[in-house]
Amino acid sequence: MPESFAVTLNRNDNYRFQVDFGLQNVPSLETDEAPPLGEGAGPNPARMLAAAVGNCLAASLLFCLNKSRVEVKDLTVRVEGSYARNEQGRLRIEGLSVILEPELAEGLDGRLDRCTYLFEEFCIVTQSVRDGLNVSVEVRQPSAKQQAAAN
Repeated sequence: MPESFAVTLNRNDNYRFQVDFGLQNVPSLETDEAPPLGEGAGPNPARMLAAAVGNCLAASLLFCLNKSRVEVKDLTVRVEGSYARNEQGRLRIEGLSVILEPELAEGLDGRLDRCTYLFEEFCIVTQSVRDGLNVSVEVRQPSAKQQAAAN
């Protein structure tokens, strides 16, 4: 696995952005804020975070089950998020509740126990969110060369 990654967001209009994941053969994704701020034309950042956590947990569980030679017929994941205001009155994601429902081949339910004990530790997104991330932020003015190229 590479040691770093990058995604690029370009503003379409208002609060709508086109997200380029920097992966060949992977289409970009349009995101948007929910009304009244945006138009809800795509998932907002909170839903993207919920999807990332849910997808990572699902992949970790599937990996463990596959290693344990457990046939998974289907897997449904539901992630519910809740908001709360912090001490400054600013809205934050208070928590995420994830429910994974694997449908296993007949007679293999007993093998699920080992994986339910292990799989969370291997989900890099969930564990990163739980432990807190070091996020550095910088706002740059476009250089004269970038501005000329845009015009």
